[in-house]
Amino acid sequence: MISEKRPRVAVFISGRGSGFENLHRASRENRLAAEIVWVVSSTRKAAGLEIARGLGIEVSVFRPKKDAPKEAAAEDLLSRLRERSIDYIALAGYLKLLPDLIVREYPGRILNIHPALLPRYGGKGMYGHHVHEAVLASGDRESGATVHLVDAIYDHGRILEQRKVEVREDDTPESLAARVLKVEHELYPIVLQKLIDGEYEISDG
Repeated sequence: MISEKRPRVAVFISGRGSGFENLHRASRENRLAAEIVWVVSSTRKAAGLEIARGLGIEVSVFRPKKDAPKEAAAEDLLSRLRERSIDYIALAGYLKLLPDLIVREYPGRILNIHPALLPRYGGKGMYGHHVHEAVLASGDRESGATVHLVDAIYDHGRILEQRKVEVREDDTPESLAARVLKVEHELYPIVLQKLIDGEYEISDG
């Protein structure tokens, strides 16, 4: 096995951790040639932290103190990423903006997955059920999942791939969310693997 040579991935979460679990499963099943070595949460209450601990994966909470300089917190996070030799960062339900310092340090190596067809239904506050409620209220006939590179703006980076889901007349936010989550789980490890393999032309600028 060549597990030592596999890229090392940190997954950032804020909630239940199903996206992290999905990437970890893909890694274990060799559908993703990478090792999930660190899970970082924006909150101590994230259920995904317990899942990661149960799998023997190191976990941390990144929550800058309100009275501390943001730059210091960002530098500490970057230091810890370097200590762990992290090659890629995958946001999986992470609800905060990454510090600019991190985005600059990992150009073209930070991915996010969003439960809608960006650029529609993206931006601050557009996550989880808020997205699906907005899609249904709009009358759109399709939704889906988007995997994109991360920059300094919510849901703004270059779109790498999307997968569509039909919106049905009898859909509720919950039923639509379930079908979108299914394609999210299918798409995310595929796109991360393609990024690792250099199949996307990524500029340094």
